[in-house]
Amino acid sequence: MENPHPESRCLKRKPEGDLSQDQTDSKGPCLSSKIRKKVLRQVSLLNSTASDCVTVKRVIYNLSVLAEKEDLADTLIDCGVVHALVKHLQLSDAGNDDDINRDKCYDDEVTMHEQFEVAKGCSLIIELLAIKQEHQDLIVGVGVLPCLVESLKRHKICTISEPLVYLLKRAADAITSLAHENDDIKTRVRREGGIPLLVELLEFNDVKVQRAAARALRTLAFKNDGNKNQIVECNALPTLVLMLGSEDPKLHSEAIGVIGNLVHSSPNIKKDVLLAGALQPVICLLSSCCSESKREAALLLGQFATIDSDCKVHIAQRGAIPPLVDMLKSSDAELQEMSSFALGRLAQDSHNQAGIVQSGGIEPLLKLLDSKTTLVQQNVVFALYGLADNEDNVVCIIKADGFQRLKAANFKNQQTVECAMKALKRLEEKTQGRVLKHLIRLMCYPEEKVQRRVVIALAYLCSPRDSKTIFIDNRGLNLLLDMLKSTNVKQKGDASAALHRIAAKAHSSVVSLFELPPRSPSLQMYLGEEYVNNSKLSDVTFLVEGRSFYAHRACLVSSDIFRAMFDGSYREREANNVLIPNIKWDVFELMMRFIYTGSVDVSVDMAKDLLKAADQYLLDGLKRICECAIVQEISLENVVQLYKMAEDFNATSLGNACILFMLEKFDVLSREPWYSTVIHHVLPNISMFFSNLLAKSHPADL
Repeated sequence: MENPHPESRCLKRKPEGDLSQDQTDSKGPCLSSKIRKKVLRQVSLLNSTASDCVTVKRVIYNLSVLAEKEDLADTLIDCGVVHALVKHLQLSDAGNDDDINRDKCYDDEVTMHEQFEVAKGCSLIIELLAIKQEHQDLIVGVGVLPCLVESLKRHKICTISEPLVYLLKRAADAITSLAHENDDIKTRVRREGGIPLLVELLEFNDVKVQRAAARALRTLAFKNDGNKNQIVECNALPTLVLMLGSEDPKLHSEAIGVIGNLVHSSPNIKKDVLLAGALQPVICLLSSCCSESKREAALLLGQFATIDSDCKVHIAQRGAIPPLVDMLKSSDAELQEMSSFALGRLAQDSHNQAGIVQSGGIEPLLKLLDSKTTLVQQNVVFALYGLADNEDNVVCIIKADGFQRLKAANFKNQQTVECAMKALKRLEEKTQGRVLKHLIRLMCYPEEKVQRRVVIALAYLCSPRDSKTIFIDNRGLNLLLDMLKSTNVKQKGDASAALHRIAAKAHSSVVSLFELPPRSPSLQMYLGEEYVNNSKLSDVTFLVEGRSFYAHRACLVSSDIFRAMFDGSYREREANNVLIPNIKWDVFELMMRFIYTGSVDVSVDMAKDLLKAADQYLLDGLKRICECAIVQEISLENVVQLYKMAEDFNATSLGNACILFMLEKFDVLSREPWYSTVIHHVLPNISMFFSNLLAKSHPADL
């Protein structure tokens, strides 16, 4: 998307000369009234036929001083200054009989140079008053524009002199001010014939006039297709291209501004500009001492790059990439914006992607992800998205911490967020084959920070089928565990998030850790619900909290403890009544219901006590059911207690769930004083959990 730099009006509120003391220092409630009376007196002198040229020049100077002050602009307009100026903008041609019928402002003795001085002063006042956009149409409405255009014609019929030079400059600047952001006036300038004259003035033998003409054309071309076409039809492009090589920074700054506005959203004119030989001069301006020229050159190259792939390649071949990369390092946000804009467009061509990286583009682009300027962020992310399309660049981006910076950056608009997600997705798609092998080798890189960057990126980018190869066979898991041991909080956080991501890839959700195992293929007897605590055919009675629970020995063999109790040498073997201590009735009943049916509904409230009983009686299936219930209530407040419970009752799945929860909630839990100690204690189990998890997830092990 093209985004032209806003055109510069280049206007000043201070012409040569200062306000007199009574004009600047007057205070009190009568100031406005005094100024108004003074202005009306000056207007009266301008309108008087008795005023000589000297008087008119003095009046115009006084009014120009007042026009410097923006708060007086409305007063000057209301007092009729513009109407009074119009006839003084009109110039007579010496020796031209047609002037007999023209209203004379001065005596015949007034020289053409003196008329130029007066018209120049009038143009300056118009220029200053037109800074306020609400004045532009009013000024043009009283007939100023034809007079300004007539002034531009003087270069054809008059000898070059200092008064003429200043008149031409001021007339062009007045047109610039009037047409600024006013499309109707831009069009009227074209209809009045002003554009061909301004194009001719690009070749005038004075650099001040050239700059003023270029500045006016720059304004007239901005978002006005009719004006753009006429400027091109008047053959302005060859002259503008020559001006790009000027030694005057202001001149080539204005020239490239004209070209930039001409090509904006105009594909055909872009091609005309390139045919006129603009490409190399524009590239040379990337190294200009003028910041504005550099900005406009970068923008223009970005616009050229949208034409076709060949143009992108030609821009790179002619040496544009190194200076564009250097501009990224500037402290000027606009230089950053335009250079990243150009590089983003160039990076959409496969031939340029490696070149940008080889020119050192990755690091400055990544640094600008933290820019406070929205458009800089947007352009940078788009550039990185293009660079990620090249497999050779993927390793460079990850090695430079590009993955984590893209993932963690705080982007200011949704479009940038979406582009960053696409860039990350592109990195993920490329992380296979030779790219993956290269990244695995980097995990043995001498610099530990590179090892860390790579292993973190692989945790997110690699396919689950490659997880065992990366994290078990090539010690990636050890790198992550070492980061968990670090005293660096960020490293711990990165490792925690990466490990949680690895687990998420291996399982569709944490709950999948607790899928109930299939029933044992052994011939196990399930008598059914109706036999739970039923005295019918009962051959043993358990005494629980003083109450009798009727059971059947043949059904209890699913528990190794009950089997040993009744088949071994324990005294319970022959007993008809067996005392069950330390178990609540409700808990025992649920345990027996599981033994009789193979399943049971367990509430969170009962799950903890039932887990203890299931562990005591070696009922693994019941333990899994209890773990499934308990895991639903893991929270920041109880995760440590639940992990200890998992250790006490050999509840591996519950322990693993607590581990994943602690990894996922690192940002919050790490603030607790006990967190580091707990993680250090849990590390062996973390290692075991992920080793088993990744081994089972590998295709060869399925």
